[in-house]
Amino acid sequence: MSLQAYHQAAKRAESPRQAEYRLFAQVTLALMEAAKADPSDVAARIDALDWNRRVWTVLGDDCANPANGLPAPLRASIISLAIWVGRHTSAVIRRREDIEPLIEVNRLIMQGLAPGAVSAQTAAA
Repeated sequence: MSLQAYHQAAKRAESPRQAEYRLFAQVTLALMEAAKADPSDVAARIDALDWNRRVWTVLGDDCANPANGLPAPLRASIISLAIWVGRHTSAVIRRREDIEPLIEVNRLIMQGLAPGAVSAQTAAA
């Protein structure tokens, strides 16, 4: 089986939650690699920062859609985070802020998306 066929089969088998987790894992890893670069080397950091900002922009736009099925308070929180990510990313690019808070936010989102997180959240409620 070719690698491309394997990836297509994996995509069909994963849930939307798993796909979101995978996306956050990939973009967070890119941010972690970018964090290792010298802050003055914007070229080494810009792709990861831009990718992360685009992910959050899409999430924010999706949550702004009235047809989105998430509860309104959760949608509002995601929109607020998307706005913060956009602003913080701009500050990182201008070397006024550190990249680590972006990584931490993504890690927290990943914890919520992780397998078993729904069960733990349901039990807590």
